[in-house]
Amino acid sequence: MESELLILGGRLINPGDRMDVFGDVFISGGTIALIGDSRQAKASKHAQVFNAHGMIICPGFIDLHCHLREPGHEEKETISSGTRAAARGGFTTVCAMPNTDPPMDSAESLDLLKKKIAMEAAIRVLPIGCITKGRAGDRLVEVGAMEYAGVIALSDDGDPVRDADIMREALEYGNTFGLPITSHCEDIEISRDGVMNQGTMAERLGLRGIPAAAEENMVERDIALAEQTGGHLHVAHVSTAGSVELIRRARERGVHVTAEVTPHHLTLTEDQVAGEDGKSLNTCAKVNPPLRTEADIKALIAGLKEGVIDAIATDHAPHAEADKKCSFETAAFGISGLETAFASVMSLYHEGKIDLITLLSKLTIEPANIIHQKDLGMLEVGAPADITIFDPNAEWIVDPLAFASRGRNTPLAGKTLKGRVMATIYGGRFRHRVMQ
Repeated sequence: MESELLILGGRLINPGDRMDVFGDVFISGGTIALIGDSRQAKASKHAQVFNAHGMIICPGFIDLHCHLREPGHEEKETISSGTRAAARGGFTTVCAMPNTDPPMDSAESLDLLKKKIAMEAAIRVLPIGCITKGRAGDRLVEVGAMEYAGVIALSDDGDPVRDADIMREALEYGNTFGLPITSHCEDIEISRDGVMNQGTMAERLGLRGIPAAAEENMVERDIALAEQTGGHLHVAHVSTAGSVELIRRARERGVHVTAEVTPHHLTLTEDQVAGEDGKSLNTCAKVNPPLRTEADIKALIAGLKEGVIDAIATDHAPHAEADKKCSFETAAFGISGLETAFASVMSLYHEGKIDLITLLSKLTIEPANIIHQKDLGMLEVGAPADITIFDPNAEWIVDPLAFASRGRNTPLAGKTLKGRVMATIYGGRFRHRVMQ
């Protein structure tokens, strides 16, 4: 018997066509069969029913940038734990970065990963392949073979491609095979040994800073290479006002550049490093690129609203406890963000900084467009039944011990967030559900 599900009485938002109405959704056989009045649905008596009154129903969220750590670092995260965490956060699709062990730099390594995904993933996982062999930066992967193996983008994330000629080649081949090249924009000659944003806070805490120029220099270089080659450059985790301006100008010139921003760079500043008392160092706030300033946040939000920044991506970077329970200088970079991402950015809506449809667009249809997934990110009849249902006003307290993720490294521990994912439906089936 086909699985059937009736979602009743919610506010339906489809950012792709700016639909915003009240109604029902009927799902049959993993596909959206009806949107509107469920009395018109030919549902069997065995259909499940979900009461969505007071909630919002939208396309399932898509994360362009997360680290699932498997293979090689299962103590930090696994395909199973990471995708269950993603489902709790409202994500039905995640794009897995290739900085695993071994790295995803060949068709053979990707085949093994895809088998693991098929067996253990709770939601859709789309693999991103390496730009260079072993992520060593000195030899381009076989781009055609990687595209044939099913990657949706290439990236050496965690490290920049320091050799400009190799980056140029990557953009040229990416253009040939229709693959975005996701760039970790960091000039490590400038950022070397830095652990937080360069500024007065770093000086007060006695920590070596990472200046905005470390990001902006590489953004500028890679934009120039994209302009020369016609390739699709995707800028990962934009964090500075200067980067936003560089991307804005490039888009005005017609350069094929897209960009993403993380929830933590949209909502947290460098002050988080000082901890609650303003003195102790919070290693859970150590991330690369570092948390910046209020002025940078303002520019990032403006970039979202203006369409300069296309997507909100988590850069979920889970770590084992020992990686963060150490000195700030030696602590690993990264924040575990899949389960808090949506509620974090909902603060922008509640504070009147961005409208809801635009916000949801950055989590659904726009990321789908970047990676050429035309059947995703939509709440439409005939589309896959990947759906997120949330209560925009429900408050909850962040408890890392309750995370599905193995990574509990979040600066939001104990914070109250407003906006809760009540259900995540992937392929017509519940992958997460808060019992009513």
